[in-house]
Amino acid sequence: MTQIRDTSREMRLDPDSFAGGYFRNAVYRHWDPYEDVPQALLDQDRERLIAREQTERQFDGLRRTLALFGAGEEAVTEDLAPLMLVTNDINRQMFLSSQIYEEAKHTQFFDRYWREVINPVAEACGFEVTLPTDQRYFNEDYVALFDKTEAAMQRLLTDDSPENRARAFCHYHLVVESVLAQTGYYGIQSSWSPTGADLEVEGEPVHLEGLIEGVTRIRSDEGRHVGFGMHEVRRLIQEEGVDPAVVQTTLQDLMPHVAGTVQYEDSQVDSTPLVEYASDKLTRRIEIITNAEADLPPVEELVHVEGGEDISAAD
Repeated sequence: MTQIRDTSREMRLDPDSFAGGYFRNAVYRHWDPYEDVPQALLDQDRERLIAREQTERQFDGLRRTLALFGAGEEAVTEDLAPLMLVTNDINRQMFLSSQIYEEAKHTQFFDRYWREVINPVAEACGFEVTLPTDQRYFNEDYVALFDKTEAAMQRLLTDDSPENRARAFCHYHLVVESVLAQTGYYGIQSSWSPTGADLEVEGEPVHLEGLIEGVTRIRSDEGRHVGFGMHEVRRLIQEEGVDPAVVQTTLQDLMPHVAGTVQYEDSQVDSTPLVEYASDKLTRRIEIITNAEADLPPVEELVHVEGGEDISAAD
């Protein structure tokens, strides 16, 4: 019979723990990438993109955005396991297991969108049909960001220290999910939703309600991921003595890769507002994490996107 590793517990779970509360929220907000994003919305997106007057270069801007998101979700699905393996608290393990499951769902949504919308549009418009894994979509900064993040996670298996755990949370939860992903959502909302911010985009505007529906549901998951990461980094600083400089240095080292990812050659969108948006997100995260008196914002606020749908609208 397998023994319980933590013999100090009377019950298996702590219902009052931060991670336990977030896990229950994940169960409550469960959604299916196929059942809860209606086929009719994806069909509508496809027809609107086919009818849109656009060049292949303009369409490739959307393809690149979705390729980056899909690859990012897949990377988190593949690489987050070391953090769960070194975590010795069952409540945190359960939450991390829910995160890996949710990242897999996000990967499935972007795969579905490419199969059912992107490739059929390319075929109908006479454009080259490309794969979401085509290396043309991933520049050096994007690759470097995820290579460094994978290395930070793998390091935990050989050198599991509070500092390295803080660095791992900074890579995934605070940069990839909190800054890069949120900046990407801001760009999608601004470009493809009627309620988005006013970004200058080449070509006739078109509203992709299926894409926005999927992204809204994904954001509802990632609010928990960001909040959990911020909570854990604060705990490591306050309870395990991690120097806040470790956090600040890690985040600042990764920010040029975030800027380089959104500020790429041949972009059809003015990337200046996106870089400013990313920088502002990072500044806010650092202020909250390093201030022991600051309250952690609610999940909905953590993933708020200007002009975006309320997270509760996905329920």
